[in-house]
Amino acid sequence: MGYFDNYDDIRENRQRAPKHIRGIVCDAKNCAYHDGDNYCTADKIAVGTSYATSSTETICATFKPKAL
Repeated sequence: MGYFDNYDDIRENRQRAPKHIRGIVCDAKNCAYHDGDNYCTADKIAVGTSYATSSTETICATFKPKAL
């Protein structure tokens, strides 16, 4: 990314669109990182718990509720 790549966004006070994490599908529509199209826009994700033995025992530790 070059120095002036987001110049128009800054000049017009626009937010840049968040990037999707490739390969991650998110159905948690009430998460702050949900983009509206079932993609996650967090910088990174953390999945727990450390003692899970199946997918039903895992959780997205990155989940943050959307502000109302």
